[in-house]
Amino acid sequence: MTMKSRNPATEQVWAESAELDERALEEKLDRAIAAFAGWRQTSFEERAARMSRAAEVLDAEREKLAELAVREMGKPIRAARGEVDKCAAACRYYAERAKQYLGDERIEVEGKEAFLRYLPIGPVLAVMPWNFPYWQVFRFIAPTLMAGNVGLLKHASNVPKCALAIESVLERAGFPAGVFQTLLIGSERAQKLVGDRRVRAVSLTGSERARPAADPTQR
Repeated sequence: MTMKSRNPATEQVWAESAELDERALEEKLDRAIAAFAGWRQTSFEERAARMSRAAEVLDAEREKLAELAVREMGKPIRAARGEVDKCAAACRYYAERAKQYLGDERIEVEGKEAFLRYLPIGPVLAVMPWNFPYWQVFRFIAPTLMAGNVGLLKHASNVPKCALAIESVLERAGFPAGVFQTLLIGSERAQKLVGDRRVRAVSLTGSERARPAADPTQR
């Protein structure tokens, strides 16, 4: 099966992207687990360097990414440029502040030394909508990866090229293979992923139609 990129202004299908078959999906899930084993051990400084680089890539490719959003989901070019800028700002924000937000917190206990520590949990699945194809994903990516987790993206089926472009940005920013992956799958298959032992959390932004894909009580 394929996902179609359709210009909403003309209804013209200008590209098709192949859905992952079951074998490819399994390989990506296993790759996420393998990547997490190493990524969780990195320092905030190492993560921040890559996240800052992602902001630089977004800046450099602002026009190209904005034009892609215009063509694939109909966003006005000015709004599309602003969305890319906002994504770059989010990358810089968390690169600068994640260590402060997630650093150890000392707890006063008489006669004892105690502290609260935030630890990464593993692969996090994001089910995201089409209307903000970059921003909704980067507001998930930046804190998730800076916390030492790895990300899996199930984007809306009408924006596959935007989804793949996001993965490309992070690859070129220097994030290790498997730390962030786009999964080109439909909502029915995404629903099955929620119960997969390799997926440790789910982030969902979407309509009532999207909710069952991320809600294990709906299975």
